[in-house]
Amino acid sequence: MPGLRFPIKLKLTVATLLPLSVAIISCWLTGIIIMNNRITDQARQKVRNDLNSAREIYNHELDHIRDVVKFTANAPYTSAALARNDLAGLASLIGPLRNNEKLHILTVVDANGVVVFRSSNPRIRGDDRSHDPLVSRALKGEVLTGTAVIPPAEIAKEGEELARQAAIKVVPTPHARPNATDMERAGMLMVAAAPVRDEAGNILGALYGGVLLNNDNTLVDRIKKTVYEGNKFKGQDVGSATIFLRDLRIATNVQTTGGERAIGTRMSEEVYNRVILGGEKWFSRAFVVNDWFFSAYEPILSPEGVPIGALYTGMLEKPATATKLSMSLLFSGVLLMGTLLGLAVSWFIGSRLARPIRELETMARRVTAGERDLRLTVTSRDEVGDLAAEFNEMTRALAQREEEIGTLNRNLEQKVRERTAQLEEKNLLLVRTQEELVQAAKLADIGILASGVAHEINNPLAIVRGNAELLQMAIPPDDPSREEVDTIAQQVVRMERIVGGLLQFARQERKRLGRVDINRVLAEILRQVGHQVPLEGITVRQELAPSLPEVQGDEEQLRQVFTNLIINAVQSMPAGGDLTVATEKTENAGLRVEVRDTGRGIPAADLEKIFNPFFTTRPEGTGLGLSVSYGIVKEHHGTIEVTSRVDSGTTFRVLLPVSQDNPAKTHRELTDGDSSGTR
Repeated sequence: MPGLRFPIKLKLTVATLLPLSVAIISCWLTGIIIMNNRITDQARQKVRNDLNSAREIYNHELDHIRDVVKFTANAPYTSAALARNDLAGLASLIGPLRNNEKLHILTVVDANGVVVFRSSNPRIRGDDRSHDPLVSRALKGEVLTGTAVIPPAEIAKEGEELARQAAIKVVPTPHARPNATDMERAGMLMVAAAPVRDEAGNILGALYGGVLLNNDNTLVDRIKKTVYEGNKFKGQDVGSATIFLRDLRIATNVQTTGGERAIGTRMSEEVYNRVILGGEKWFSRAFVVNDWFFSAYEPILSPEGVPIGALYTGMLEKPATATKLSMSLLFSGVLLMGTLLGLAVSWFIGSRLARPIRELETMARRVTAGERDLRLTVTSRDEVGDLAAEFNEMTRALAQREEEIGTLNRNLEQKVRERTAQLEEKNLLLVRTQEELVQAAKLADIGILASGVAHEINNPLAIVRGNAELLQMAIPPDDPSREEVDTIAQQVVRMERIVGGLLQFARQERKRLGRVDINRVLAEILRQVGHQVPLEGITVRQELAPSLPEVQGDEEQLRQVFTNLIINAVQSMPAGGDLTVATEKTENAGLRVEVRDTGRGIPAADLEKIFNPFFTTRPEGTGLGLSVSYGIVKEHHGTIEVTSRVDSGTTFRVLLPVSQDNPAKTHRELTDGDSSGTR
């Protein structure tokens, strides 16, 4: 860009820093990306490990249930009470044990799988449980543990309290599968079963028990407490755990925006397809209920190996994001400090390297100012030293050339003075001759104008006046034609005044000032113009502004101006048309008069010449009307303008000041206020 100047010190600094800056920016971007990826990978690995820990806690709970059921089934008093069908004995044994071990279900069946005693609901007994895979395998002598889905009907047999606990209202969740039902009543049970044997080892029946996971957050809270140790970020739990029945959250410590547990919400359809339908683990970043988490899902299998739910652990993404930001800021700050330090070092080195060049610049300025015989001391053996030596040679050659040029200039100046004296004499003679020619031209124009006026107007006007006076003497005052004769006489007098005004314009005589009502003058002209030109086929419109101020001027001269304009407008419409005369007050202490016609118009080539004396486009015209009008308007410190289009009509605008007290200022205001038109 022209005008900008870049010191060489700056260029050297930039040349030094540019590669360094590219390297620093590359390192900064690489470091940020590596740190962010490392933090993200660590968070994902943490979630994987958290899921493994959660699975261990889940399996430990299953092992605990299995140990309770197995120990109780192997106890001698259990087999003895079952052999005697001693319900009271079973109730005294199994009921307290279920409560102490915090089991929801602990039930005894006989060798045929028929319920003998149900500790959670002793009133319901005798139903067949042999179809249950766990019970049937326990009756065959196996000790089993796992997770099972209990239908609503079976839950109802375990008691109303468990049925209410199992019921979960399904909450519509974005990105989840369409709701199949509004209420989930099936239960997800951590269950174990073991055979009950007599002393001889014969299987008398089986004992099965478990914990209903629906609406029981004990296990998920234990997982969160063990794995995440209650860590919080800005008041929000960092970690969370959830147990799903199929895709439904039945136990969770994930909270909604209202601070409630998100029980009843569902996992996304994508996770459902991978974990529940595909039986795979799923690790990724996911939007859980109301926030982003690093999430891990693992299917929960039934004893038959079919996925019936999922175990979830998640870690809030916000702490990792905050760590990324703080590490990025720290890393950026270190790089910024290094950059500033490098800038300072580069600036110092650039200053040292630029010092000889600045000295050369100073010497060049002194040479430009007129000093000569300047020499630089060559101190380096490099390009800068070569440049200093060439500068010394240049100043020596320059001094020699200037001495030669000085001699030539002195000789040339002497010759110029001689030629100048001769030209001045001839110029004086030429100026005098031009002044004489201009004066002669002015006199010739004035003479032509006066001669034209006398020839064209005075002679016929004298004849008309004489005949009019004879008619006045011959026609009695009461004759109907007397009014027309009087009008002729009045117009003859006015024409004499017009001739006098023309001569006054040519001789620059002073005008007779008075107060002029322009609207009245225009109305009188329009009433009388029919005596001068025929108005057949012409529609006259008057758009005279009310309350128009009077102007200071010569009424007869202004009447002559507007009469000329109106007659010209009528004569431009031989086939008829519209004649409009309009007045209005302007904003700059003046008024505007417009004369508009719909006649044949004025060609563009003639617009600049219409105010010249004796220029006319009509064979019968003299070419004096508009030039006289122009002179009168200028004498009144106004402007006259014209706009025209061929075959579309012509508009003349006359702008006059109200007062003639300050002519220069008034003329300037009028011109600034209305700049339309020509001339």
